[in-house]
Amino acid sequence: MDSIGFEPHDHSSCIQDCIAAVDAHCRAEGLQFTPVRRRVLEILLQEHRALGAYEILDRLREEGLGSQPPVAYRALDFLVKNGFAHKIERLNAFIACSHPGETHAPVFLICRACDAVAEAQREPTQGQLGQAARDAGFVIERAVIEAEGLCPKCQKAAAA
Repeated sequence: MDSIGFEPHDHSSCIQDCIAAVDAHCRAEGLQFTPVRRRVLEILLQEHRALGAYEILDRLREEGLGSQPPVAYRALDFLVKNGFAHKIERLNAFIACSHPGETHAPVFLICRACDAVAEAQREPTQGQLGQAARDAGFVIERAVIEAEGLCPKCQKAAAA
Protein backbone atom coordinates (compact mmCIF):
# COMPACT_ATOMS: atom_id res chain seq x y z
CA MET A 1 0.00 0.00 0.00
CA ASP A 2 1.70 3.20 -1.19
CA SER A 3 0.99 6.42 0.71
CA ILE A 4 1.78 10.06 0.27
CA GLY A 5 1.35 12.93 2.67
CA PHE A 6 3.46 12.25 5.76
CA GLU A 7 6.90 11.78 4.21
CA PRO A 8 9.12 14.80 3.43
CA HIS A 9 9.15 15.84 -0.22
CA ASP A 10 9.63 18.81 -2.56
CA HIS A 11 6.28 20.48 -1.94
CA SER A 12 6.51 23.07 -4.73
CA SER A 13 7.31 20.32 -7.24
CA CYS A 14 4.41 18.27 -5.84
CA ILE A 15 2.01 21.18 -6.48
CA GLN A 16 3.37 21.95 -9.95
CA ASP A 17 3.30 18.30 -11.02
CA CYS A 18 -0.28 17.84 -9.88
CA ILE A 19 -1.53 21.04 -11.55
CA ALA A 20 0.24 20.03 -14.78
CA ALA A 21 -1.29 16.53 -14.66
CA VAL A 22 -4.79 17.91 -14.06
CA ASP A 23 -4.36 20.54 -16.78
CA ALA A 24 -3.25 17.88 -19.29
CA HIS A 25 -6.09 15.54 -18.29
CA CYS A 26 -8.66 18.33 -18.68
CA ARG A 27 -7.32 19.27 -22.12
CA ALA A 28 -7.36 15.64 -23.24
CA GLU A 29 -10.92 15.10 -21.97
CA GLY A 30 -12.30 18.48 -23.07
CA LEU A 31 -12.96 19.59 -19.49
CA GLN A 32 -12.99 23.25 -18.45
CA PHE A 33 -10.16 23.80 -15.93
CA THR A 34 -11.21 27.36 -15.09
CA PRO A 35 -9.10 29.81 -13.06
CA VAL A 36 -11.33 29.27 -9.99
CA ARG A 37 -11.12 25.48 -10.27
CA ARG A 38 -7.34 25.73 -10.70
CA ARG A 39 -7.03 28.02 -7.68
CA VAL A 40 -9.18 25.74 -5.50
CA LEU A 41 -6.95 22.81 -6.43
CA GLU A 42 -3.84 24.90 -5.66
CA ILE A 43 -5.31 25.80 -2.25
CA LEU A 44 -5.94 22.12 -1.51
CA LEU A 45 -2.42 21.22 -2.60
CA GLN A 46 -0.75 23.84 -0.42
CA GLU A 47 -1.39 21.82 2.73
CA HIS A 48 -1.55 18.11 3.41
CA ARG A 49 -4.68 18.47 5.46
CA ALA A 50 -8.29 18.52 4.47
CA LEU A 51 -9.95 21.92 4.11
CA GLY A 52 -13.61 22.75 4.53
CA ALA A 53 -15.52 24.52 1.78
CA TYR A 54 -15.80 27.69 3.85
CA GLU A 55 -12.04 27.77 4.49
CA ILE A 56 -11.54 27.58 0.74
CA LEU A 57 -14.21 30.21 0.15
CA ASP A 58 -12.47 32.57 2.59
CA ARG A 59 -9.24 32.27 0.59
CA LEU A 60 -11.08 32.81 -2.71
CA ARG A 61 -12.81 35.87 -1.25
CA GLU A 62 -9.46 37.33 -0.09
CA GLU A 63 -8.13 36.90 -3.64
CA GLY A 64 -11.22 38.40 -5.28
CA LEU A 65 -12.25 35.13 -6.93
CA GLY A 66 -15.71 34.86 -5.40
CA SER A 67 -17.59 35.41 -2.19
CA GLN A 68 -20.65 33.16 -2.45
CA PRO A 69 -20.63 29.51 -1.32
CA PRO A 70 -21.69 28.15 -4.74
CA VAL A 71 -18.35 29.35 -6.17
CA ALA A 72 -16.39 27.02 -3.87
CA TYR A 73 -18.90 24.18 -4.00
CA ARG A 74 -19.06 24.13 -7.81
CA ALA A 75 -15.27 24.03 -8.07
CA LEU A 76 -15.06 21.28 -5.43
CA ASP A 77 -17.82 19.27 -7.16
CA PHE A 78 -15.88 19.46 -10.44
CA LEU A 79 -12.61 18.41 -8.77
CA VAL A 80 -14.20 15.49 -6.89
CA LYS A 81 -16.32 14.32 -9.85
CA ASN A 82 -13.25 14.18 -12.08
CA GLY A 83 -10.96 12.49 -9.54
CA PHE A 84 -8.76 15.51 -8.80
CA ALA A 85 -9.87 15.82 -5.15
CA HIS A 86 -11.57 13.70 -2.52
CA LYS A 87 -14.11 14.45 0.18
CA ILE A 88 -13.02 13.30 3.61
CA GLU A 89 -16.35 12.34 5.14
CA ARG A 90 -15.17 12.27 8.76
CA LEU A 91 -13.97 15.88 8.53
CA ASN A 92 -16.60 17.11 6.03
CA ALA A 93 -13.67 18.55 4.14
CA PHE A 94 -11.68 18.09 0.94
CA ILE A 95 -8.15 17.11 -0.02
CA ALA A 96 -6.34 17.11 -3.35
CA CYS A 97 -5.92 13.69 -4.90
CA SER A 98 -2.39 12.28 -4.90
CA HIS A 99 -3.13 10.46 -8.16
CA PRO A 100 -5.25 12.91 -10.16
CA GLY A 101 -7.30 11.49 -12.99
CA GLU A 102 -6.37 7.88 -12.21
CA THR A 103 -8.92 5.26 -11.27
CA HIS A 104 -8.03 4.07 -7.79
CA ALA A 105 -9.48 3.25 -4.37
CA PRO A 106 -7.95 5.61 -1.84
CA VAL A 107 -7.57 4.97 1.86
CA PHE A 108 -7.22 8.11 3.99
CA LEU A 109 -4.94 8.21 7.02
CA ILE A 110 -6.12 11.12 9.18
CA CYS A 111 -4.03 12.47 12.06
CA ARG A 112 -6.33 13.22 14.99
CA ALA A 113 -3.87 15.72 16.44
CA CYS A 114 -2.98 17.95 13.47
CA ASP A 115 -5.61 16.93 10.86
CA ALA A 116 -2.90 16.02 8.33
CA VAL A 117 -4.22 13.57 5.77
CA ALA A 118 -2.23 11.05 3.75
CA GLU A 119 -3.70 9.18 0.83
CA ALA A 120 -2.83 5.53 0.34
CA GLN A 121 -4.10 3.16 -2.33
CA ARG A 122 -5.80 -0.10 -1.59
CA GLU A 123 -7.94 -2.40 -3.69
CA PRO A 124 -11.21 -2.81 -1.73
CA THR A 125 -12.13 -6.06 -3.49
CA GLN A 126 -9.07 -7.74 -1.97
CA GLY A 127 -8.28 -8.45 1.68
CA GLN A 128 -10.86 -9.01 4.41
CA LEU A 129 -13.36 -6.47 3.06
CA GLY A 130 -13.32 -8.08 -0.37
CA GLN A 131 -13.69 -11.55 1.14
CA ALA A 132 -16.61 -10.45 3.34
CA ALA A 133 -18.31 -8.94 0.28
CA ARG A 134 -17.77 -12.11 -1.78
CA ASP A 135 -19.10 -14.26 1.08
CA ALA A 136 -22.24 -12.12 1.16
CA GLY A 137 -22.64 -12.22 -2.62
CA PHE A 138 -21.99 -8.48 -2.73
CA VAL A 139 -20.06 -6.57 -5.40
CA ILE A 140 -18.13 -3.54 -4.11
CA GLU A 141 -18.43 -0.61 -6.50
CA ARG A 142 -17.01 2.11 -4.27
CA ALA A 143 -15.44 2.11 -0.81
CA VAL A 144 -14.29 5.05 1.27
CA ILE A 145 -11.89 4.03 4.01
CA GLU A 146 -10.78 6.59 6.57
CA ALA A 147 -8.40 5.60 9.36
CA GLU A 148 -7.75 7.92 12.30
CA GLY A 149 -4.54 7.91 14.31
CA LEU A 150 -1.32 9.86 14.79
CA CYS A 151 1.07 10.91 12.03
CA PRO A 152 4.82 10.41 12.52
CA LYS A 153 5.35 14.07 13.50
CA CYS A 154 2.63 14.00 16.17
CA GLN A 155 3.83 10.62 17.47
CA LYS A 156 7.28 12.12 17.91
CA ALA A 157 5.83 15.21 19.66
CA ALA A 158 3.72 13.03 21.99
CA ALA A 159 6.74 10.92 22.95
CA ALA A 160 8.85 13.98 23.81
